[in-house]
Amino acid sequence: MTGAKGTLYVIGTGPGSPEQMTPEAVAAVEKATEFFGYFPYIDRLSLRADQIRVASDNREELDRANAALTRAAAGVDVAVVSGGDPGVFAMAAAVCEAIEKGPEDWREIDLVITPGVTAMLAVAARSGAPLGHDFCCMSLSDNLKPWDVITRRLRLAAEAGFVIALYNPISKARPWQLGEAFTLLAEILPPTTPIIFGRAAGRPDEKIVVRPLSEAEAGMADMATCVIIGSPETRIITRPGKSDLVYSPRYFAGAKA
Repeated sequence: MTGAKGTLYVIGTGPGSPEQMTPEAVAAVEKATEFFGYFPYIDRLSLRADQIRVASDNREELDRANAALTRAAAGVDVAVVSGGDPGVFAMAAAVCEAIEKGPEDWREIDLVITPGVTAMLAVAARSGAPLGHDFCCMSLSDNLKPWDVITRRLRLAAEAGFVIALYNPISKARPWQLGEAFTLLAEILPPTTPIIFGRAAGRPDEKIVVRPLSEAEAGMADMATCVIIGSPETRIITRPGKSDLVYSPRYFAGAKA
């Protein structure tokens, strides 16, 4: 017979601004006593003196999930902390994977995954409505999938007319992939296709830059950037004295009225 188990909350801090963290996630923070996450994400939380931080490196997702589940199985209410939305290229999948592979009693743990505001939504809101019609999102990192899978998906998404949000576009270890992606997309999309570089949306160092595909360069992004690639339908509205609006119409050209 097993003892009482704790609850495991998987929360997202949003893109960075405290105002973009959901009330549900804030409530979960109040309930948990131990917090497992990547250093910068835990640092965004205002924790009480009795709440414990267990910070780790960004590439230790499965180990982090295992550690949190072990504590929850011991009766502790814990939180696994992600940036953005925990279910979008973040910790919710790692927790589910750990439950699937782990001890049978981990399946008895109460698991609460709170939806959050992911980076592409924050960047889209800052620039207009580029996700106003069909879109998809992809991680450009080949750490967990082959590069040829990424390029095939990019090509098919562009050919299908999706707006594409790119996560993990570039890093010191992967400096070449975003440039190669732009080269591939230039074979399919018009040179005027808007490309949005949304860095640190919602944080003090936020920077939103829009360029046509013909002028887009990999050096405009870093790991804090979400890149949104428009479709051939995506438009730019210029406004005197204000930033341009980028939006994808609710209808597809040629559709029945």
